[in-house]
Amino acid sequence: MIHYQLEFDDYTQHLINVTIRFLANPQQQLWLPTWIPGSYLIREFSKHIENVKAYNEAGLSLTIHKTHKNRWELTNTEHELITVEYQVYAYDLSVRGSYVDQTRIYINPTTVCLGLTDQEDAAHEVEIFLPTALKHFSLAGALSSKSLVKGRYTLKAKNYAHLIDSPFELAQQQQFSFDAQGIHHDFVISGQHHANLDRIKQDLQKICATEIAMFGSAPFEKYTFLTMATGSLYGGLEHCESTSLICPRDDLPTAKETDQPSKNYQRYLGLCSHEYFHAWLVKFIRPENYVHPNLNQEGYTSLLWIFEGFTSYYDDLILARSQVISQEDYLKLLTEQINRYLQNPGRQIQSVSESSFDTWIKFYRQDENSNNAGTSYYNKGALVALCLDLGLRSHGSGLDHVLKTLYANTQKGIQVNERSIFEICKSLTGQDWADRLSFLINSTEELPLDEVLAEFGIDYQVQTEQTLAFGAKIQEKPEGLLLQQVSRTSHAAQAGLSAHDIVVAIDGIKATEAVWKSKAKTQRNMTCHAFRRDEFMQFELMAEEYVLQTVKLQVKDQRKVSQWIFNQ
Repeated sequence: MIHYQLEFDDYTQHLINVTIRFLANPQQQLWLPTWIPGSYLIREFSKHIENVKAYNEAGLSLTIHKTHKNRWELTNTEHELITVEYQVYAYDLSVRGSYVDQTRIYINPTTVCLGLTDQEDAAHEVEIFLPTALKHFSLAGALSSKSLVKGRYTLKAKNYAHLIDSPFELAQQQQFSFDAQGIHHDFVISGQHHANLDRIKQDLQKICATEIAMFGSAPFEKYTFLTMATGSLYGGLEHCESTSLICPRDDLPTAKETDQPSKNYQRYLGLCSHEYFHAWLVKFIRPENYVHPNLNQEGYTSLLWIFEGFTSYYDDLILARSQVISQEDYLKLLTEQINRYLQNPGRQIQSVSESSFDTWIKFYRQDENSNNAGTSYYNKGALVALCLDLGLRSHGSGLDHVLKTLYANTQKGIQVNERSIFEICKSLTGQDWADRLSFLINSTEELPLDEVLAEFGIDYQVQTEQTLAFGAKIQEKPEGLLLQQVSRTSHAAQAGLSAHDIVVAIDGIKATEAVWKSKAKTQRNMTCHAFRRDEFMQFELMAEEYVLQTVKLQVKDQRKVSQWIFNQ
């Protein structure tokens, strides 16, 4: 067994003191992942490792040296019992990192626990020691645990992969439990909030039961929802037996929450639905090269339009199917999804399969050009899923059947490759879907949303109610108007204005948001003065109300809509 000891005496400095004890192999190497599964960016977690030391069983110092950015090596070890000590700086409040202070301890073992090369399959044990001041904290997470003494816990993992896929939290918490389709679920929340936990329990139970029923079973025996309530942070990360969520406290329901969830609460429920769905589609059903991912380097796949796109389609659809939200609210969420797609000019530059492959260098590194040059495999992937679902339903099948087939294949040990969806669609309908699927995933042509929705009782109307003055997103600041994004085809771009410019005057008038929008309607040329870096520049700007396409979805045939949304 590989034994870790985590101590938090230096919590005010956000430090974790880690001790590992193990029987070493000759020339034993230790390593730390460079990325966390489910979040496709090289994050270099080893940058937070400090002061690595090693000792033999007699307590004598051993030589341990760094051989790569995330790898260390012990020399001249002969199956000895070795102790390695180091510190980890932990002050990342996101769901991908680790965090330590006097209010909360949150550990992603991916970022804290060094792995042992060629010993990853051994059982792993983590022993936690809380300082006296934090002994009132409670422990929550998916790993089995026991505590014989207050402030001291022991966690057990089957192997290193299991360990690093099992985050845990120590904090002042509130929690409840429920069963869904016979499976035990725990819900744990920390941070300051006034959430109506009874309402969350009621809605979450429906969501979980609906997703399990859809697949027919679950790939886990128990499940834990970890939620951290904050002022404004938002995000989630899936794990095999749990999910970590962080949300604005305003997204949580209050005692006055209406029967139909508010827009904010819908967002939180959608997050829960999304990450829970990943227990099937990402953690169990995976691209072939993600079954045993190489966590030292990028793992490329062009299939994230399936894994994130399909999940983004179902997260809201499940809210409707479980009757947590109404059909009307679901169609509003779908309308927002379509509008995001239509207002992304980068959809005409990058296909959704290219977006998947390029996630390592683009999706998690958004900049002022991202909307011009790229598309989202979440957003467009969800609409590809819609088109595929409705297209399959027209041939007596549906996307549910595709996912059930993927689930059944995975239970037989068959994972997903580039041809899987093509082959499953053909087997379900008896028709070749190669051309239709290639058009959806490899093309930058417009998705046939109007056609597929019309077949299922939805009238799809393109509107132009929204405009963007001069084609630039702006933020008003004391020094002027900051241009956050500038559309390539806009008059602002043609005049030479660029993102990060500070516009200070238009036609000799101080630039404010109101002036900017007013001048865009004048239908004439004007002089614009702006700072780029510390240089003062002049531009000749033509007035423009840049059109942002929006859609209106209207139910024309309720029977067909119900067949689709509620799977009737």
